[in-house]
Amino acid sequence: MSTADLELAARCRAGDAEAFEELYRQHARRLFSLVLRMTGSAEDAEDLLQEVFLQAHRKMAGFRGESTIGTWLYRLTMNHCLDHLRGRQMKMSRSTESLDAEDAFEPAAHVPAVPSAISRLDLEHAIAGLPEGCRAAFLLHDVEGFEHREVAKILGVSEGTSKSQVHKARMKLRAILSQ
Repeated sequence: MSTADLELAARCRAGDAEAFEELYRQHARRLFSLVLRMTGSAEDAEDLLQEVFLQAHRKMAGFRGESTIGTWLYRLTMNHCLDHLRGRQMKMSRSTESLDAEDAFEPAAHVPAVPSAISRLDLEHAIAGLPEGCRAAFLLHDVEGFEHREVAKILGVSEGTSKSQVHKARMKLRAILSQ
């Protein structure tokens, strides 16, 4: 934990708008990238990022300096994303329950896979298809570069769970992308 983080947090708590702007500039780009990967929608990512920073502003008094301010922001962001995704999942399940069996979609005709390099779009689609916990741990560890202990803090899980989730995500991605 750096004294710079503590000083920045103290300035933000004191209502220093420039300090909060500095906090935003330091972290918004990486947080946006994370939210975009979690939600798959630039529009949702923009909205959620705004909500995250509003929440950070309101909860700044709760920042105790036990981790870096970046780790604290990542945890807020991941919790917000997971809440958003769970809410979206609930809405989708309610709307699909009302569909009759005769209204179900016909499976698409099988299109043979063309052996080629995996495109970025394929990878993003595969990541989006991962279960929430696996996707969050994978993105934080393999994409954002956090250590498992940091991922565990951000997600509020044990370090072993972080390792397990990343491993499961990698295995699922291999299976999805090899099809």
